[in-house]
Amino acid sequence: MHRTRFSLSTVPLILLVGLLALPVLALLASWLPWGVVPADTGAILREMASTVLPGYMWTTLWLGLWVAVGAAVVGTAAAAAVTLFEFPGRRTFEWLLLLPLAMPAYVTAYAYTDFLQFSGPLQVALRATFGLEGRLLPEVRSLWGAIWVFTFALYPYVYLLARTALGERAAHLMEAARLLGAPLSRRIATIALPLARPAVAAGVALALMETLADFGVTSYFGIQTFTTGIIKAWLSMDNRIAAAQLSTMLLALVLLLLWLEHRAEQRMRFTAKGTGHAGATEAQPVPLRGLARAVVWGVCTLPVFMGFVAPVAFMLRPLASDWSVLPWNRFLEWAWNSVWLGGITAGLAVAVALALAFAVRRKPDLLTRGVVRLASVGYAVPGAVIVVGLLLPVGWVQARFPQWGVGALVTTTAVGIVWAYLVRFCAVALQSVQSGYARIPASLDDSARMLGAGSARLMARVHWPLLRRSTVAAALLVFVDVMKELPATMVLRPFNSDTLAVVAYQLARDERLGEAALPSLALVAVGLVPVILLSRTLRSRA
Repeated sequence: MHRTRFSLSTVPLILLVGLLALPVLALLASWLPWGVVPADTGAILREMASTVLPGYMWTTLWLGLWVAVGAAVVGTAAAAAVTLFEFPGRRTFEWLLLLPLAMPAYVTAYAYTDFLQFSGPLQVALRATFGLEGRLLPEVRSLWGAIWVFTFALYPYVYLLARTALGERAAHLMEAARLLGAPLSRRIATIALPLARPAVAAGVALALMETLADFGVTSYFGIQTFTTGIIKAWLSMDNRIAAAQLSTMLLALVLLLLWLEHRAEQRMRFTAKGTGHAGATEAQPVPLRGLARAVVWGVCTLPVFMGFVAPVAFMLRPLASDWSVLPWNRFLEWAWNSVWLGGITAGLAVAVALALAFAVRRKPDLLTRGVVRLASVGYAVPGAVIVVGLLLPVGWVQARFPQWGVGALVTTTAVGIVWAYLVRFCAVALQSVQSGYARIPASLDDSARMLGAGSARLMARVHWPLLRRSTVAAALLVFVDVMKELPATMVLRPFNSDTLAVVAYQLARDERLGEAALPSLALVAVGLVPVILLSRTLRSRA
């Protein structure tokens, strides 16, 4: 009886997680010899393998390699500057360095292209001032331009984790090295930075996952990566199986990065056990003067300027020069579409996260933890891959049972797009809710059970009052992520329901960069909210 009751209580959890994991499972099933498989799938894959597929692989790997190097150097240098040294403005730079998190990478790409392209204001002014002709700057829409954009848009992932690791460095080891006569440079190189290495690796893995998931920058710059190849196989070649099988290759690379990130987090927890007390003498930042202070100022100013100040200034220029070209009459409609999709998804994601976290809280057995972990895989999957994995089983069911009308229910409707959002962002809400549960003592659950409280009453009277802040943070993070999501929204959005992200991409693609500034700046303004909350949280912990 106990085993039967246990299995029956787990069935709803498995069904819920199955809906979230269905796109990933469908991609894996695309390699199986069953279902509706177009006859030309094998021919398309062989043709792509002999023509464009090596280029996709090489470009993706080259882009990822240089973004990893750039994000690691910029993020670690900035974290070391504000953590290890004392200089005027250090407290201000601690939160200023987080601002690029509010900038979607594709918005940064539009801003730089508008200002630096051949017909942009900078090259026009240089030609007019010095009497020059032709192109004066390298082409922005290139692989190296994408590397530049991704580096300054994604370095905060490395900065955040490296700053935490350096702030919790082993003070007694640093002090022992100082007593042994080691200079400051050697103490940083041999003790502080090696302790931060797992954090840097975790941040780089997160930055690479965001790079692989991107569609806006690579498509706008004309870079042939796996993500753009998947979209082409789906929309241009009209072959969903080929797109799904290409998606599994990208999924394998993303899962490898996710595994490396988890290993780095485990090493972070291990190294944190040996940290010294925060009040140790060596744990205090080292005061800087003269040239060293100027260098540190430059290290902190450059990422903020390149990743936030310059793109915002470039987008404000068309707003200040001519307000008449801006689509004010449609802006409220686009904003409303983004807000209601984000609000619905945030509410459902928080509800699902509470259900999953509560299940793990009540029964932390291997099966429950494994099922809930499976629900978190979607966050590491690019939006374009989720779209393919979602429409693949829908197409199969529609072909077998056309009378059900599943295709009309899921495609180009709010149902389909919210489903894709939940697959992608439920992990964000789940992580926030689980962090809230970690601060609730298990003794409260035991006391409630002894007083005869059931599961519903335990959640309503004990857990919910203590989880309100975590659930608000989870809803806010999901809302902002939905507002910025581009590939899933672009393919699955209902008719006549363009969002700010889709409109910004379409206007920029049509070379109407001045008009794209308005929706782009709106996305930046929304993205600033979680950045401000994160900065306040880090400051309160400090």
